[in-house]
Amino acid sequence: MKKLSGWKARALLGFLLGAALTPLAVCLLSTMMLPAEAQAVGSAWAAGLHVVTPAMAEAFGSVGLAALVQSLLGGLFGAVVAVSTLPFADGGRELVVRSLAHFCATALSFSALLWVCRWLDDPRFIPLWVALLALLYALIWLGRWVGWYVEVMQLRTLLGLDPGPTPLKWRETLPYLPFVLLVCDGLPLVLRWVDRTFVVDVPVLSGLILPYLLLPVAGFCSGVSLGKRQGVCPLYPLACFVCYMPMVWLLFNSSALFHCFMVAIPALMGNVLGWLYRRAVPKKGNV
Repeated sequence: MKKLSGWKARALLGFLLGAALTPLAVCLLSTMMLPAEAQAVGSAWAAGLHVVTPAMAEAFGSVGLAALVQSLLGGLFGAVVAVSTLPFADGGRELVVRSLAHFCATALSFSALLWVCRWLDDPRFIPLWVALLALLYALIWLGRWVGWYVEVMQLRTLLGLDPGPTPLKWRETLPYLPFVLLVCDGLPLVLRWVDRTFVVDVPVLSGLILPYLLLPVAGFCSGVSLGKRQGVCPLYPLACFVCYMPMVWLLFNSSALFHCFMVAIPALMGNVLGWLYRRAVPKKGNV
């Protein structure tokens, strides 16, 4: 059999993972989300273990048909996300165009999941979730762009032999520091302001989505980017931890100290994974 090309293989793998993980995510959220939290984000999920939301099962007439449609939509979303590396194949204007096109495809498939699967009861909340998706997308894109920019700087300064790393690779970590400050300091301030302004009762954005979604994903993806280019950089997860620490006391209290670990541990895991990838997959041109 003819092997699938790189992007087709990634899309197929993403489809399978998305189709499998979507019902698992619904089961997890249906057992964890409280009614007040669900109402704050435009949903009214019933308590208990569900493969699909009761509203979707009622709309499609059976749980089986609803679960099939949900898995297909989850697979579509997974396939789109899986080819997210493709927009970085080229540079300049084409990079921006392809990145915007990919985000539009991601937003459309995500919106279909929210509405067709009845994850939201009020369609007015879809723009809010798409905006959060855009924020997460921008953070991941920025993290990867920083890594690409570091590579460009290295190529421009390369004069024969590659110089040895600095102690604890502190200099190699410095280009990622603005990204860390944005994620660990700027983002919590913005989300806390949105919570206090628009979501009065339950701080959904800063209390739930930030520590359980945005911080781990941003830390992990940027850690992978750094590890693939510079290897293990032990100061990076430490920088994530330290930079978030002021937000614990400024916006929350000591009970939110675990937020620091929610960004530092994924950053460490991603950094090690990127380093392993760097060792396993040699760069083009290397023997």
